[in-house]
Amino acid sequence: NISSLFHSGSRSSKTFKPKKNIPEGSHQYELLKHAEATLGSGNLRMAVMLPDGEDLNEWVAVNTVDFFNQINMLYGTITDFCTEESCPVMSAGPKYEYHWADGTNIKKPIKCSAPKYIDYLMTWVQDQLDDETLFPSKIGVPFPKNFMSVAKTILKRLFRVYAHIYHQHFDPVIQLQEEAHLNTSFKHFIFFVQEFNLIDRRELAPLQELIEKLTSKDR
Repeated sequence: NISSLFHSGSRSSKTFKPKKNIPEGSHQYELLKHAEATLGSGNLRMAVMLPDGEDLNEWVAVNTVDFFNQINMLYGTITDFCTEESCPVMSAGPKYEYHWADGTNIKKPIKCSAPKYIDYLMTWVQDQLDDETLFPSKIGVPFPKNFMSVAKTILKRLFRVYAHIYHQHFDPVIQLQEEAHLNTSFKHFIFFVQEFNLIDRRELAPLQELIEKLTSKDR
């Protein structure tokens, strides 16, 4: 099961940001358990599908939180290798460079190192996830009208962390024997965003070949 993979105590996991917990006993917690159970079956295409009778917003919310936690863990394992010196810009290979802006605190995109960019990005995501008006955790509180567009922006940005890890830090990932982990997590992420059409193809370009390789076996 995928969650035990991510919580194996055999390695020092420095979580980069605090884990976002879904309250136990809540409907969202049940949905998360459902997601983990279907993931255990190994069929990722099936695992990402909206369960019968469930609300799409809620399903996207639960999975977005889960991906945030996974990426947090994965990036946490390689923070020693991602430094101001090694990664003075936030890139995904030579053709793709990202500049940070969140539209509120930083309106004009700034060029910054990868660790700084990822810190901004993960802090920004955490703030969205903690905002009860955007990600309501209480039963019966409706999702806002703009929920999907917010979720799409979060997922688009989380993708960039995967892209950076794959392009710039794949060697340490292999040394740490995290490769299977990273691939499973990323594949799950890609199947999910493909299922609900959540990230524009242009945004996925830095990892296009990998995406084709990982998803072609499961057509």
